[in-house]
Amino acid sequence: MSLSRRSFLAIVPVGSVLGGSLEISASTPRSFQGPAPDRPRTIPESFPTQDPALAREIVAVSHGNAARVRELVSGCPALAKASWDWGYGDWETALGAASHVGNREIADVLLKAGAPPTIFSAAMLGQLTVVQGMIAASPGIQRTKGPHGIPLLDHAKFGGAAEVVKYLETLGDAEPRYTNESLPDEDRKAILGDYSFGSGATDRLNVTVNARGNLVIQRTGATERNLFHLGSRVFHPPGAETVRIRFAPGPNASSVTIEDGPLVVTARRVSGVPG
Repeated sequence: MSLSRRSFLAIVPVGSVLGGSLEISASTPRSFQGPAPDRPRTIPESFPTQDPALAREIVAVSHGNAARVRELVSGCPALAKASWDWGYGDWETALGAASHVGNREIADVLLKAGAPPTIFSAAMLGQLTVVQGMIAASPGIQRTKGPHGIPLLDHAKFGGAAEVVKYLETLGDAEPRYTNESLPDEDRKAILGDYSFGSGATDRLNVTVNARGNLVIQRTGATERNLFHLGSRVFHPPGAETVRIRFAPGPNASSVTIEDGPLVVTARRVSGVPG
């Protein structure tokens, strides 16, 4: 399947996500300067680890909101090293986000704040000798996919790094793509709907086609994940090639089973019966 830069940008939300552990109102600029001396300090429940909501936010805004990235790392430089799992082990760092969309400005801010450079950031920034050196030291590393399964070559293309692109193209294998078999209309219709795996309010999976025409699965309250079809109603999500999402056979799939290593979750259909 041919994937464009736009389709990569659509994989995860890029808006700000902020938890409630910091006392912030709509009229108060978001910063990390701390409260005034006469105001009580709110200690996040996650202390002494970083607030997960802030880790998620900086990864999200590192796709394109340079001003917010600067604000976050100026108050807490350690956030430059933050990472977030968008689902099923699709981990993305803040620098990884900036790298796969070709945002050099944000990458520079994060690197200066202490984000560890990677072969993906080097490819996007046009650092040819770094890319060549890493591949020489670890032959085959060019086949490693980045966040959401985005190939190394795409990072160079999105960064406008012509020399790196030319070099990687000579290798012939720096652009691996996921298998995504065509899905018959009757199979697509059969698997759409809601599936429950528990009694909790969010213990539900919704399988639908999003506004971009992609088949996606989403737990209530979580991020939607694209589905790559391996055949026979078996899928995997982006950034997690070993995960298997299997739908029951028949004209109205009665269940979906997700296999993620030792974790196996089966959800039963509760709505969305094809008409």
